[in-house]
Amino acid sequence: MSCCQAKETFKKAIDTVRLLSADGVQKANSGHPGMPMGCADYAFTLWSEFLRFDPKNPEWYGRDRFVLSAGHGSMLLYSLLHLFGFGLEMDDLKQFRQWGSKTPGHPEFGHTAGVDVTTGPLASGLASAVGMAIGLKQFAARMDNSCLFNQKVYVISGDGCMMEGTSHEACAIAGHQKLDNLILFYDDNSITIEGSTSLATSEDVGARFAAYGWNVLRINGQCVKQIKAALTLAHACKDKPTIIIGKTTIGYGAPKLAGSCEAHGAPLGADELAATKAALGFDPAQSFVVPADVRELCNKLIAEKQSAAAQWNEKLAAFQAAAPAEKIVLLDALLKRSVPANILDALLKAVPEKATATRNSGGAIMQAAAVLVPALTGGSADLNPSTKTYLKGLGDFTPANRAGRNIHYGIRELGMGMISNGLALNGGAIPFSSTFMVFADYMKPALRLAAIQNLHEIFVFTHDSIFVGEDGPTHQPIEQLAMFRAIPGMTVIRPADSYETAHAWAVALQANGPVIICLTRQNVPNLPPEAVSRMAVAKGAYVVSCEENFEMILIGTGSELSCAMGAAEILRKEGRKVRVVSMPSWELFEKQSAEYKESVLPASCCKRIVVEAGYPMGWERYVGKKGLILGIDHFGASGPCEKLAQEYGFTAEGVADHARAYCKG
Repeated sequence: MSCCQAKETFKKAIDTVRLLSADGVQKANSGHPGMPMGCADYAFTLWSEFLRFDPKNPEWYGRDRFVLSAGHGSMLLYSLLHLFGFGLEMDDLKQFRQWGSKTPGHPEFGHTAGVDVTTGPLASGLASAVGMAIGLKQFAARMDNSCLFNQKVYVISGDGCMMEGTSHEACAIAGHQKLDNLILFYDDNSITIEGSTSLATSEDVGARFAAYGWNVLRINGQCVKQIKAALTLAHACKDKPTIIIGKTTIGYGAPKLAGSCEAHGAPLGADELAATKAALGFDPAQSFVVPADVRELCNKLIAEKQSAAAQWNEKLAAFQAAAPAEKIVLLDALLKRSVPANILDALLKAVPEKATATRNSGGAIMQAAAVLVPALTGGSADLNPSTKTYLKGLGDFTPANRAGRNIHYGIRELGMGMISNGLALNGGAIPFSSTFMVFADYMKPALRLAAIQNLHEIFVFTHDSIFVGEDGPTHQPIEQLAMFRAIPGMTVIRPADSYETAHAWAVALQANGPVIICLTRQNVPNLPPEAVSRMAVAKGAYVVSCEENFEMILIGTGSELSCAMGAAEILRKEGRKVRVVSMPSWELFEKQSAEYKESVLPASCCKRIVVEAGYPMGWERYVGKKGLILGIDHFGASGPCEKLAQEYGFTAEGVADHARAYCKG
């Protein structure tokens, strides 16, 4: 094939991506054709000449990561996955956005082979890509081999990603950390749903990223020569992430709609699509077409990618053969994210004997966990001294120490959550992130995406109730527990003492999916030995103490379990027979057999009282119509935690008073 023919075939391949994307949207009568059509030049150039992957092994660790942060342009990614042999057939493209298809409206991790992250909420993909870049740097440093483990993270973002605050938080961290393995293409087409971006923004994105410490390149995003040059420069850049600002035309190739907001979020229409095909040299009467020479080119590229992957695998085998035994053990532990089978026993040994806040015992338990679980890494939103989540002796992740396992996120909760998601997606890490529970409000999108993707990561939220005290209602969580429990796929654990905290960490480290651990600021007593011996946090709820022929069940979570236990003792002295149940996790309890649930909360006892200093919504399922929920349906107040407990009735005496009145009623 002559040079001229090769260029013509390459251009035809780019236009094939444009038209496959437009055809998919047109057939579905739903979707976003404009972005894929405008970004096809960059995307195909990247995938064909720079991106490392093995379509027969989509999870191959030696691959570069590709993140379509502008997830609404999903047909761009699906077209590429089809052309490069990831198992998406033409019929899959024809089923875009349909029930049960492999081509949903936005890319979904774990659903479609070759999708490295679920995207759609703008900038979430970009922020998670920062986590991937951190994870790759950290992994390479811990293996002492930045030549073998030198993968890149490539991102395509649009104007929406640039506007969303998530991008500010995450990209500032990326610049500070000098993540030169991160390459971002900004599809600067100046169009959003409502029209021109000038309606809402006039900032200089390049200047903003330069201020973050990024390498800023500006190109014509439809010029392959400039795209190749920019990617080559980005590869050569050291100590800075790169943003390539590509000026593009949304809906490129469409005679009437190119450059308009009408091309953003709706099909081109039959006539405009036919005219587009004609303008690009394709048959207007045909749809979902891959010309023979384009198919031949892509097959050739696939073979080259697979050959390169095989060579990398050989280098990995050589590395494994030559590396010290402890390094191979570490490699295996990171890739498998291994957790010792006896992790609970080991963590229980770290439990402080005296009464303390569960944030304190949680910190001590984390130290033991970090030694036993090499994959554990993470940080807090500038709150390590308060959340007690700093891993002592394991170093800080910095440009000078990529092996450090403590990540300083600064006061950027949403960016932290999304980056933590990226660490989990990258492989090789069980990430944790931490802040005060009330500030989980800033993290809700990250929590939701962690659950959607079923990511194994741990969120540690301390200062978990009104007993934050003097900081007042702005810092006292009320509705956050209800929010956590409302997220499908999220496991929420609110331990009552240091022993339950050790159990919670054991569950979290072995979980299949994300886990939230809620910890106290104030001191709480440890449960008595007889309760510790029957402790079953992994089952969500268990009997703490009980009398024969009990007439009432008191259910407590977190710090309120101790006042439920105190109330039970008061009531028992008055001749009442009481069972006390600790229920640190609804989600874990719901996974148990009907027999186990009946053994803890027998249907024969309908007098049930829940004690939890949070919004009461949802507890009806456990107390029934005749039960009593002692919660808080209003915001707190500033004052010592002891005073708040007294005023709001969260004392042993207060709960006992409610129980007496309840029984009389």
